[in-house]
Amino acid sequence: MLRALTIRDMVLIERAELGFEPGLNVLTGETGAGKSILLDSLGFVLGWRGRGDLVRSGAARGEVTAEFELPEGHAAQAILRAGGLPEEDLLLLRRSLGADGRRQAWVNDRRVTAETLRALADALVELHGQQDDRGLLDPRGHRDLLDDFAGAGEQALAVRQAWAARAGAAAALEAAKAAREDAARDADYLAHALAELDALAPEPEEEAALDARRRALRAAERIRADVARAAEALGPEGAEAPLIEALRRLEAAAGPAEGLLDPALDGLGRLLGELSEVLGAVEAVQAAIGIDPGELERVEERLFAIRGLARKHQVPPDALADLAADLRARLRALEEADAGLDRLAAALAAAEAAYAAAAGALSARRAEAALRLDGMMAGELPALKLERAVFVTELAPGEPGPGGSDRVRFTVATNPGAAPGPIDRIASGGELSRFLLALKVCLGGQSGALTLIFDEIDRGVGGATADAVGRRLQALGEGAQVLVVTHAPQVAARGRHHWRVGKTVAGGAARTEVTRLTPAQRREEIARMLAGDVITDEARAAAGVLMEG
Repeated sequence: MLRALTIRDMVLIERAELGFEPGLNVLTGETGAGKSILLDSLGFVLGWRGRGDLVRSGAARGEVTAEFELPEGHAAQAILRAGGLPEEDLLLLRRSLGADGRRQAWVNDRRVTAETLRALADALVELHGQQDDRGLLDPRGHRDLLDDFAGAGEQALAVRQAWAARAGAAAALEAAKAAREDAARDADYLAHALAELDALAPEPEEEAALDARRRALRAAERIRADVARAAEALGPEGAEAPLIEALRRLEAAAGPAEGLLDPALDGLGRLLGELSEVLGAVEAVQAAIGIDPGELERVEERLFAIRGLARKHQVPPDALADLAADLRARLRALEEADAGLDRLAAALAAAEAAYAAAAGALSARRAEAALRLDGMMAGELPALKLERAVFVTELAPGEPGPGGSDRVRFTVATNPGAAPGPIDRIASGGELSRFLLALKVCLGGQSGALTLIFDEIDRGVGGATADAVGRRLQALGEGAQVLVVTHAPQVAARGRHHWRVGKTVAGGAARTEVTRLTPAQRREEIARMLAGDVITDEARAAAGVLMEG
């Protein structure tokens, strides 16, 4: 609820302080007194786009402050929270405009942008007038208004949830299809690569073991070659042959020598015996280090094959076994993909059926509510001098979405036999205001958290029609704060609170002043509205009758 509006140096207002109350608040005054300045100033602090020449002539800066009281859970609090702004029961909006056109805005003493002000404005104020292109005239909001009127909150929530489930199922199916297509494109490669890996069958840590075995085999080969050469040097083809030849010759000469060669023969025999022992030891070593000559070649071939395959797939050799498992899993997933796609397609079909059922139930609820709203409007329009007009809530199939599959639009026909069309295109200025009022009355308690502003909604009507307008504004004021700028005494008389806007001229400069009226002053102002410049006793009496009625 708007509690206070303070205006400084805006157009003709040097300073004005207005303290608004619950219920119907009326602002009256002669044409040109400056009532529109109040709405322009309020629109300025709310971030609405409007005229740029608002700073009072001679002033360096104009400023408007609006104070709103927020009940618990008000939509504006969520906007404050999202913007990191202080959340308090009282919301203070302040905006200034320099003579140079520079604008600055604050919310609860924190600097903000005009976009933030406009977001808060949508949650705080609803303006209805002949130039209104927001709220009830915006067809984008008609469906939500109808849902609120229908009390279809649970059905609308069910549709949003069903749409989310449907979107999730569709996304899962599309992702699975894309994955299958990617896998199918790689199927030949996967099969070939896996065949290579399976043929080689590398094992974890095998590369390191093969490398160690290769080093051992190379070392053993070198040792075996040296021992073989040593055995050859010691054996019959080496040192042993000359010694045996020497022994044979000495033995042949031993007889004639008559014992002289015995020491030589004994030593040579011992030498041959020790040589035999040495040769036997060497041959034993040869037998101990005996290797398969082809093993080194086989080890090296496998090691090179493992390393080459690792380079080909750009993985460490020890990761080849894991790569084979991954390729095998991808091929298996490809084989199982069709079954998975069938399951996901079935899930999507079920989600679409659930959405269609939820959207259908919501559509039925909307259709029932549309007929009921049209009937209520038919009862409201005659009293507002629109007895020949027809209001129709149009429902048409729309693009399915989280809000259902209906397009909703409020239309009117002002002449018999004419096809209904959009309100803002069919109705004239005065008719438009009364259509909006009737629609607002029929929509009932949907605006309890908003301040409703009606700008000269009674233009072009008088008498019983103006009285009907006043009574309906008064009824709206029972459940919401209503501000109305009016020229009709019948409307002013229904106000719970009354302000008069007047213009004075002093020192060659015009000033607009706003005065809150007492009951006696209210009667005088309503009498002026009835009689004109000269207020008669009859006008005062008529004003009293209006105020009592």
